[in-house]
Amino acid sequence: MIELTLMQQKVLDFIQNETRAGRVAPTQREIATQFGFRSKRAAACHLDALKRKGFLKSGHGKARSLCVVMPLDGLRSTVVDIPLFGSIPAGFSSERQQEPDGCISVDVESIGIKAKRDTFALRVSGDSMIGRHICDGDIVVFEHGPEPRSGQIVAALIDRKNTLKTFLVKNNKPFLKAENPKYPDLIPSEELVIQGVFRALIRKVRE
Repeated sequence: MIELTLMQQKVLDFIQNETRAGRVAPTQREIATQFGFRSKRAAACHLDALKRKGFLKSGHGKARSLCVVMPLDGLRSTVVDIPLFGSIPAGFSSERQQEPDGCISVDVESIGIKAKRDTFALRVSGDSMIGRHICDGDIVVFEHGPEPRSGQIVAALIDRKNTLKTFLVKNNKPFLKAENPKYPDLIPSEELVIQGVFRALIRKVRE
């Protein structure tokens, strides 16, 4: 099944509802106004994506010629956009800053999570978590907010350095464990801040 992002679905619903009500198809400006886009360009990008995916067609150079090709009755995508905040070391911790790196569109039912406002993703760099089947280049989805249980995988800030490790507690003292014998356990000397708890793993096929 072809997947739509949440916003693509909303735009398509809007166009279909307008035409079904007997009104002409909305223009890019009207779509931008409907969804609070800052410019017509944002609306155009969503329309182009819907055309590429085969849900829309329009007459070349003709205004208000948008036509829904695939009706949405009985089809409701659960695809959402999860922000991707750069990479996280799965090796020795790093002082790098997490930089926004776009987003990933995922079907939340297929990966078995319920995406929330505090859901985010990071790209893995390194091999310290191969014992938990997390490899270099994988994308890991986290939830910010919940307290981690011992044994859960976390994105953490330990002594102001980012890392991906297993959270453990021994003698009431938390520490981070690598899942690769090449790397040592990390015991905080100043602070340990849990930035997110592991929720899902996304892996692209490597050629």
